[in-house]
Amino acid sequence: MDGYPSDKKYESLKIPERRQAQENGAAQALPQAKANHRASLSDGLYYEIEYGSSNIPGVGKFVLKAQKIEPPEKEEIRELFYRMREIERENRPFFSAGPRFFDQKTRRENAKILYKQGLFMKDFADQYTESVPFSSYFPNYQMMGYEQLRTYFTWRTEVRKGNVAETSLSYAFLYMYELINNIGVDDPQDGLSKLMSFWKAFGGYNKTIDKYVLRWLKDYHIYYELRQSFKAFVDQNDLAKHYPETVDMDDGFDLFCAISKYDIRKSAFFTEDNAKLNMDCFFFVIDRLKQVFVENGIDFEESVFNPERKLSEWTPFKDALFYPWMKQPDRRVVLSDHEIYICSRNAWAFGTVLTSQSGAQLIGYVMKQMEAVLRKAVNYKFKLSANVDAVTHEAVGKLNAAGLSLEKIVSDAADAFYKEVTKTVVRVDHEALFKIRQEALATQEKLIVPEQVEQLLPVAAPPPMTLPAFSDMPPAQMIQPVSAPMNDVWERFKQALTATEVEALSAALHGETEIRKFAGERGMMPEVLVEGINEKAMDCIGDSVMDEAFFLYDDYRDQLKELVGCVW
Repeated sequence: MDGYPSDKKYESLKIPERRQAQENGAAQALPQAKANHRASLSDGLYYEIEYGSSNIPGVGKFVLKAQKIEPPEKEEIRELFYRMREIERENRPFFSAGPRFFDQKTRRENAKILYKQGLFMKDFADQYTESVPFSSYFPNYQMMGYEQLRTYFTWRTEVRKGNVAETSLSYAFLYMYELINNIGVDDPQDGLSKLMSFWKAFGGYNKTIDKYVLRWLKDYHIYYELRQSFKAFVDQNDLAKHYPETVDMDDGFDLFCAISKYDIRKSAFFTEDNAKLNMDCFFFVIDRLKQVFVENGIDFEESVFNPERKLSEWTPFKDALFYPWMKQPDRRVVLSDHEIYICSRNAWAFGTVLTSQSGAQLIGYVMKQMEAVLRKAVNYKFKLSANVDAVTHEAVGKLNAAGLSLEKIVSDAADAFYKEVTKTVVRVDHEALFKIRQEALATQEKLIVPEQVEQLLPVAAPPPMTLPAFSDMPPAQMIQPVSAPMNDVWERFKQALTATEVEALSAALHGETEIRKFAGERGMMPEVLVEGINEKAMDCIGDSVMDEAFFLYDDYRDQLKELVGCVW
């Protein structure tokens, strides 16, 4: 403190009046507090205090009084929105990329938060009377204010009832984000159905969504494994003009031809008349080949659709806020002859080349060898040969190691197919035969003419014959009963039957239980026994003699008695 005068006196300065301070821009003076003055609580400006005396002369003090503070009335919907926003604070990384919507990392973060908030709000319905617009790139719940959230959820409530009204485009995109994330739907199939319905309805108000929905429909079929193929979906909804090159993997004959080294469609044998024969035979051979591959631990899809070129990373719904919430199994999805999507370890890749060089050789050989077999089977004027040694695919080596030949597999399958489609099948309609039999009997009765009794003139009686006594006749001369000879067809039928079948007919004459018992005693199935008898009857007499219940037809009972030697 040395060097500074300690006895210096300070002069007092006058505090300016309030009005003067406002005019000069100075700080406003505080209003003077009056002792024992209570401020009214109705004005909401002051807390109730008292101004009392202090132990220090000339100094006053504030005395606080206890006062109950009423909490504000809670709003349930606001509280719900607060809890929804808490999800964002819990899931947003500490070092966030910021509000830049075009930043890929930011969009991934926003998509994850949107998915979790959407699940939280999936069952919420609202009835807000006002309508507040909203516009934003990649819209999400966190961007929206209280009135905009009320507006959106009220509009969504009506959309779910089937009442799609015009609204801000950002609201429409947010609702479609919910659908592609499967928020508020029963399953992926239900989500696709709701997306299609909304597209058709809202498209009447704004066509901007068309180009996005068309991309998302394809991504939807790739990401979600649906019962229906994308090709079938396109055909069913008349969308072929938007996806002209789409093929069906389950029925992709053109796809196999496109990747094959040998295109059978360009062959002279592939004509309009036998195109179906070639296609059906090819799928039969492929099914047989797949079965052999599985039995020997070879993945057919991987063997064929395994491109050599490096694949590029693929993100489903990349132009939307989509969170890949579902774990994906390893699989391949082929949509056209230059469009393959491969999922491995829950990550997707995309390629434009469907198969390797060896894969094209494998399919080409299968097609060519199959055609060679068909040409030979139909006696085509030109022969064809396929060289299996030209196939360098590793699957051929695995088959050879297992003692199998690709050439034999394909040839046997093609032969089996051709025999199956060209065989003659004779089916006996027993109900129709019974009807024919009844009609024939009715016609026969109409054609029978009663015999007329002729008046015969009396003739002289022949002289009586003198027969030797019965006891005097030698045994060889004893009179035997004479029966009328059987018809030739029945004689042939009898000769065709085995001894067992004759015994079976004898048992059948005593009832259907007897023939069942007879078959059981000999370890035979009665159905097989009766079928054999009926087949011989059809060949000899042109009809069956028993029905499916093992009952003999009454029309043939007498002939059968004579055939088996029954005398009752």
